[in-house]
Amino acid sequence: MLLNFHIHYATQWGQRIFISGNIPELGSNDPHAALPLPYLFDGHWDLQLEIPDDYSGTISYNYFILNEYDQSKEWEFGQPREILIEAGKYPCIKLTDFWRSKSDEQNATLSSAFLSTLTRRTGPFQTKNKADSGKIALGRSVLFQLRAANVPPDYSIAICGNHPALGSWNPAKAVILEGDNFPVWKKEVQFEEFRGLIEYKFLFIDKSNGQLIAFEERYNRKLVLYPSDQETELQILNIDDFLSPLGNWKGSGVALPVFSLRSEEGMGVGEFSDLKKLADWASDTRLNMIQILPVNDTTSTKSWTDSYPYGAISVFALHPLYIRLEEVGILADEELMAAYDQERTRLNSLEEVDYEAVMKVKMAYLEQIFEQEKESTFADKNYQAWFEENFDWLMPYASFCVLRDSFGTADFSKWGNFADYTHEEIEKFSNPSQIHYDKIAFFYFVQYHLHVQLLEASNYARKRGIILKGDIPIGIVRNSVDAWVAPELYYMDKQAGAPPDGFAIEGQNWGFPTYNWEKMAEDNYAWWRSRMTQMAAYFDAYRIDHILGFFRIWQIPEHAIQGLMGQFNPSLPFSIEELQGRGLWFDYDRLSKPYIRWHMLEVFFEEHAASVAEAFLDDFAYQCYNFKPEFDTQRKVKDYLDQKIAEDPQSEWFLNRIRKGLYALHAEVLFFEAEGSHGRAFDPRIALHHTYSFRELEPQQQAIINELYIDYFYKRHDDFWKDQALIKLPALKEATNMLVCGEDLGMVPDCVPDVMSQLGILSLEIQRMPKDSKVEFFHPADAPYLSVVSPSTHDMPTLRGWWEHDPATSQKFYNQIMGRDGAAPFFCEPWIAQSIIEQHMYSPAMWAIFPIQDLMAMDGSIRRENPFVEQINVPANPTHYWRYRMHLGLDQLMESNGFNGKLKHMILDSGRNLPKAENMAMQGEELAVKNA
Repeated sequence: MLLNFHIHYATQWGQRIFISGNIPELGSNDPHAALPLPYLFDGHWDLQLEIPDDYSGTISYNYFILNEYDQSKEWEFGQPREILIEAGKYPCIKLTDFWRSKSDEQNATLSSAFLSTLTRRTGPFQTKNKADSGKIALGRSVLFQLRAANVPPDYSIAICGNHPALGSWNPAKAVILEGDNFPVWKKEVQFEEFRGLIEYKFLFIDKSNGQLIAFEERYNRKLVLYPSDQETELQILNIDDFLSPLGNWKGSGVALPVFSLRSEEGMGVGEFSDLKKLADWASDTRLNMIQILPVNDTTSTKSWTDSYPYGAISVFALHPLYIRLEEVGILADEELMAAYDQERTRLNSLEEVDYEAVMKVKMAYLEQIFEQEKESTFADKNYQAWFEENFDWLMPYASFCVLRDSFGTADFSKWGNFADYTHEEIEKFSNPSQIHYDKIAFFYFVQYHLHVQLLEASNYARKRGIILKGDIPIGIVRNSVDAWVAPELYYMDKQAGAPPDGFAIEGQNWGFPTYNWEKMAEDNYAWWRSRMTQMAAYFDAYRIDHILGFFRIWQIPEHAIQGLMGQFNPSLPFSIEELQGRGLWFDYDRLSKPYIRWHMLEVFFEEHAASVAEAFLDDFAYQCYNFKPEFDTQRKVKDYLDQKIAEDPQSEWFLNRIRKGLYALHAEVLFFEAEGSHGRAFDPRIALHHTYSFRELEPQQQAIINELYIDYFYKRHDDFWKDQALIKLPALKEATNMLVCGEDLGMVPDCVPDVMSQLGILSLEIQRMPKDSKVEFFHPADAPYLSVVSPSTHDMPTLRGWWEHDPATSQKFYNQIMGRDGAAPFFCEPWIAQSIIEQHMYSPAMWAIFPIQDLMAMDGSIRRENPFVEQINVPANPTHYWRYRMHLGLDQLMESNGFNGKLKHMILDSGRNLPKAENMAMQGEELAVKNA
């Protein structure tokens, strides 16, 4: 049997195309045994291959480009193509393929967000046309295989063209493609002895009545059938460039943390099971997505500081905060149940989440229900299968929790013999024969029920056509299971954060250790891939928090507190020789040590300047100072002042004022010495222009340093960071089929949009955070298709809070973006909020996602009176209490008919939803004339 593979793709000089497949003749899926395709002409590559005549089965294959200069491989996008071979049916099969680019915008529609939810198929499509005979005629047959996911569930795809076998351009006689293998649609069409040019198009057909909906919007497709010396021949066309007649798909969603949901069934906090009611509301209003914050276990201190959802102690374990207690089991003790019901009423009456009280109640209940239900749970076959599948992370997680509780701290360095994790010791520690095994098993029990409840909510949302979008934090906490089990994957003596911006002028220090990417690469990022696979059980889309960290992370040394004391890692520091070559004579003491002068102390400390100088500083010249050795880092200052405040709490306000000034003095540095350079290379400090140290240099030195600064932060690293991201991000993205969105806000290198576009990762566009530094606001109309537009995020004031906090800025927005004359209203009135929401609805972006607070701002009858209590997080406050709750219960939200009706019509009018067939009724004959 002869197989003829043909692909058209214009490669670059030094590139060759290879094919790899599952049969021995194609290398048995071993890239090293793949076959090169001979080059024909003008981007055409062709390979003829003989396989045994008696072969039957499915052949799967895909293509890759080999870059001969470095032997690197670039695989095309997506799953392998498949062809079904029946022995003896066709002596010759010709396959025509087209390169599947990873940057194709339509690839997003092939993610599980579409295939498992939005365009989900629950049954087979029509598999036969009325005229099908099932017989194979002699001559030429063409198998049309179209890959298209952007197809509403109540539509089918058909093919219509100039040949009688394709209906002779009569839509009523169009050939319906089989959709059983969705998103691949296929139909074998027999052309018998025909030779010549065939023109055709694909079209949408209403499944219920066979009515024509629309032809694809493009020129006629062309197929030339050449003479063949074979009596029977099959030509397979693998087509990937379907252009939906409905245009680019666009959806909308709501964003809010699970803990913010309010229901009568909850225990003072939103729970996984509440997502089902939220999905009902979203479906009724025609929203398509629910975006939530991370839901992993953050139980570290057992205080309200654990409310920080990005501080997980395990990237695999779910948080007991979100469990619905009654779904685990009802306590047999009726008096106890009555007491819990009473506590539920009290907690549900609170305006905000009382994290400590909720966790206390839930953990007490879980301990009691564990004793009652553990035997039946552990005997359940579903539990046993789940336990076996997740054992690798469950065992260390449960052991970590027991040791944390036993030692009274999550700081595993204080756990004596257990400070250093060894698999053998923890396997012994968690063995069922141990006297404390019930304490270990308790955490298995809780995690299983959390899994069941989240999976049930997720599957319910999928059935309602609602995508659940998760959140991947960029870091891990240093006192976590992940750091305990595999510390070699992290730089434990470093801290991740973010450089200064308009929301945190001193930068952010998240305290997370940074990643040892070189070590992670050794097993092809197995930790990341496992993490993604775990998420894919519950989510069909996810947001990568701070995606810039995959290009470079903002790394802060362990001795520093403020984010502005960090630098990029990896980086390309300036060598001493380069600095001198660019005109800067490098004075280490002047440029790399804190610049402290008396007049600065008077500004920072006022009347306390002299006492501060005496306590913390040594003078080395007249009115010139260095820090005393015991205070020569920000952390030493912090530890000292924390101790003083603990001894005298009344001094807190005064000492924190002194702390702020001392931190500022430590930051009076222009260049940081590059680690390991032995004083021979340096990185400029971020925002150095705001320092006294810079302002008091000679103008010539300022000009040189400014030039170096611009080069370092905006030009020098672009190609370097691009290469870094293209090593890491593909492994992350290809681990699952989830839709990937990147939070690319802040100080964005020029290379970021290109990399995200290459990999098909959606960007985030926030109206108040334009990526163009020349403008103050971003207009949603300017968003790229592969993006998410939103008026705000959980790290910002809500739309109303922002508008009413800064009237001068909202005035400019009112005139420039809303296009209105005159004075802006002081309050963000409902019509203003609606106008801004509509701007986002009509954006060309694939997704418009709105915080629930911003949506409710459109209705004066349901929105909260005080908008300033609706902000979820304040990034400038590293110890912020995450406790926002909706003021409306989910039942009240469902019953808000006026608001819900308005939102539904806004979504439908803007074209943000999959259309229903009845809304697309069109005259078939008119369309046939128009399109054909």
